[in-house]
Amino acid sequence: MTCHGIPDLSLESIVASGRNAEKISLPTLQSKMKCDPEGYESELFLLYRHFDSSLDLFQQQASLNMHSDGTGSNGGDPTVAKELGDLAMFLSHVTPFYPNHLSDFPKKLSDLLHSAARSLPSNLKCHLAQALILLMNRKMVDIGDNLALFMELQTLGDRTLRKLAFSHVIQSIRRMNQKHKNEAKNRALQNILFSMLQEEDESKAKRSLVILCDLHRRRVWFDDRTANAICTACFHSSSRIMISALSFLLGYERLEEADDSDDSSGEEDMTPQKAQVVISREAVYKAHHKGTSASKKKKQAKLQRAIRTMKKQQRTLSEKNTSNYYSPLSHLKDAQGFAEKLFSRLQTSNERFEVKMMILKVVARTVGLHRLILLNFYPFMQKYVQPHQRDITELLAAAVQACHDMVPPDAVEPLFRQVVNQFVHDRSRTEAIAVGLNVVREICLRIPLLMTEDLLQDLVQYKKSHEKAVSTAARSLIVLFREVCPSLLIKKDRGRPTDPKAKPKAFGEMNVSTTVPGVELLDDDDEKSDTNESESSVSDYDEAFATNDEKSCELNEDGEASENDELEEESDDFSDFHDDEEQESDAVSNETEEESDEDEEKVDKGDSVTKKRKFCDVGQLSAADTSLRALKRLAGETMQPISSDSMDGILSNEDFQRIRELQAKKEAKVALAQHGLLRNGSDAKAGAYKIPNAEQLSTRRMNPAKLEVKRKMTKEEKLELIKAGREDRVKYQAKTAIKKKKTGGSSNRQKEHKKAMPMAAKRSKVARSRQEKKRQQKLAGKQFRGKKAWK
Repeated sequence: MTCHGIPDLSLESIVASGRNAEKISLPTLQSKMKCDPEGYESELFLLYRHFDSSLDLFQQQASLNMHSDGTGSNGGDPTVAKELGDLAMFLSHVTPFYPNHLSDFPKKLSDLLHSAARSLPSNLKCHLAQALILLMNRKMVDIGDNLALFMELQTLGDRTLRKLAFSHVIQSIRRMNQKHKNEAKNRALQNILFSMLQEEDESKAKRSLVILCDLHRRRVWFDDRTANAICTACFHSSSRIMISALSFLLGYERLEEADDSDDSSGEEDMTPQKAQVVISREAVYKAHHKGTSASKKKKQAKLQRAIRTMKKQQRTLSEKNTSNYYSPLSHLKDAQGFAEKLFSRLQTSNERFEVKMMILKVVARTVGLHRLILLNFYPFMQKYVQPHQRDITELLAAAVQACHDMVPPDAVEPLFRQVVNQFVHDRSRTEAIAVGLNVVREICLRIPLLMTEDLLQDLVQYKKSHEKAVSTAARSLIVLFREVCPSLLIKKDRGRPTDPKAKPKAFGEMNVSTTVPGVELLDDDDEKSDTNESESSVSDYDEAFATNDEKSCELNEDGEASENDELEEESDDFSDFHDDEEQESDAVSNETEEESDEDEEKVDKGDSVTKKRKFCDVGQLSAADTSLRALKRLAGETMQPISSDSMDGILSNEDFQRIRELQAKKEAKVALAQHGLLRNGSDAKAGAYKIPNAEQLSTRRMNPAKLEVKRKMTKEEKLELIKAGREDRVKYQAKTAIKKKKTGGSSNRQKEHKKAMPMAAKRSKVARSRQEKKRQQKLAGKQFRGKKAWK
């Protein structure tokens, strides 16, 4: 091949013009040029000119084929295309060593791909794309200049080229943000992808959406702009783009829940490693040392479940404190507008039922997450609330998700009534009744004002059902209203609620916090420490008070008659005061009357010393009782709990750390009470059930599986489950069979027979065994029946 005065060159062998003229291949020449760039400049010029000539020849052949065939696909000679691809890869490898000589080479590659990418052969396109990627990895070309090119390469229909371009875009943006984030560069790249996402071309919009979702899931572009761009793709004219965006928004939280699931089922350590895990040592000891092996396994499994629950609660508590919860829907700039626009598209949509369900769930999730008011959404849901409806549990979960305390109860009441009427009645199936009761419980957990006393009494009657799922659902409703509003339940169902006068908040009522959240835990902890100190001080004060009273009584014995008269007058006045006090408390008055009668009898006897001494005792007792009641009354009126931040108005870092520890300890107690591992006491009763607040309910996704009834397993499924649990277990065998199959050494008894012993030891052993045999024979067959009465 001769072009532009260049001698005939083959890529298999090239003659070097250096010190030793020898034929070398391109990979060998490439390695030598990297070692000595200046010594091979002439070869570089020669090969670069050869690349230009091959490129011109290929383009001419492609144009001729296009005119002759009428199509511009796969034009050119295959051998020329192969030489062109090999030269492009070679020059891209050596470009970093010759930046001035090959400064225009990257631009030629990108222009060729821009102009003739659709007409180039598949192998040549891949080689040119790999050469350009190599230059970008060596930082010879910026990704911002070629991002649009690589996005266009993904739409050509070549699967290999699409994977190559997609992986390069993802990896290059990840590498760019690995050490630090360049916001200006990221914003420029985002603008390119956002503009492509808004285009009508479905292929370009689809590829840009896939890249944005992947980068957002990898937490590379984990910002509000990317989240809003993905959410706006739900309004794209193409239904495929809309379905992809909806699938990402619905599947993102499922991925987050899968990442947050606790995989610590194989943990062997049962002992708590943190201070807030309050499992008693007695429970840990019993799980390892008390009972049979089967009971130990059950106790250890119970401890494992409790520890997993506590760890999960502590993790959610730390996430709530650090605000790590994230969802693309939670960072919408205009959540109300997004929900209204998407709901209007749902109302006018002609898509299939699955797509409508996806739109419905996204709207419900947005309404519940941002606590929006979309009043038309609940009547729209009513026409789908039927027991025979397809995917009814997902529909009901979406309805529950859209309920929150900011929605007027009148707007949700028709939907609530339809759920009750359609699902919870005597002629309905067991599964439908259980699902209906569970939905009623979840809706009342968010809007308790919907429930009336008559309706609750009717629903609670299902606790007597013979079906376990129905009775469990009814009991869960009772447990909820024991905490929310016990007055709606009859006395038998109220049990012993923590707050008998609890009532749900009225519509629009808000609890405005005036202190730091969780400071009451710090106050309670301080009060406990203060009471422990005060008990010791009160005991000391009582001893001192008793000694002072004894001294005053002794002084009265040595006093004069005038003092006795004054004491008698004081006793009369005190008796009048004590009569008034008798009306307030009968128990105290009865005791004092008995003691005063005894004193009067002793006074009649004329024992003056005893009279003075006993009067002193009665006065001391009555004064102590009255002063104690007065102090209690005064304390109830004036004493208020003083918060720890009212002293100086500022909490230290140690106080906040202590609050976090107390909150974690409280959550751990709740978990232990749920698993029955908390010791008996007030903590066990107080931690039995905890109602989440509105913020926790809004951020938590409603899982449809929680509304469904678990299907009973068949006998085959139970056997498979049992066998799966016995995989690691050794097959049961008797001890004699195990001894026979023993492959190790002999037993200790066998070794005793073979052991060499002195003659004296052998004789003594034989004598002992003979005596033992005689003794056993003497006792065998003879039973002592007592002395005979005759001879």
